Amino acid sequence: MHIQKKRRCFPKELCETGPLYFSGTITTRVTFRRDIFTIGKKHSEGNIKTKIIMGKLVDDFNAYRSKMNEKILASDNKVMKRIYGIDTLTYQEGALSTKVKEMLGLATSMVLRCDDCVKYHLEKCFEQGVTTKEIFEVFSVANLVGGTIVIPHTRRAVEYWEELNETQN
Repeated sequence: MHIQKKRRCFPKELCETGPLYFSGTITTRVTFRRDIFTIGKKHSEGNIKTKIIMGKLVDDFNAYRSKMNEKILASDNKVMKRIYGIDTLTYQEGALSTKVKEMLGLATSMVLRCDDCVKYHLEKCFEQGVTTKEIFEVFSVANLVGGTIVIPHTRRAVEYWEELNETQN
């Protein structure tokens, strides 16, 4: 199996490395922030056929997110594009690693009780190699800071994390 990692910035004028080009790749999923992972097998002609192996929760979330992000960005609203651009820049490597920033994003999303944000950051943590032990420490901090109101969000987060990990097997 071949894993190809690509960078994406929105809007392109805020991206240091320029826009992303999908040359020779069939992509079925578009992510508007940071890393895009195309997972598939190399074909004889050198193209990659995308094969996304995810569970229903993950697939449904990503499909909805992609569809709605396309609509939002199609509005060509300068402020929205800049917000997406700032978001992209925030999670790039710096004094803190991308992995640490994603764990911070996860904890703050849990405290804010944003289930979509929690799912997004869980997926990014998964891509960054965060372990289940580390995830539960993030959950601990979020529940301490956010209080017991965060517990239902933790339940859904555990379910989503388990589904992400099932894709590895």
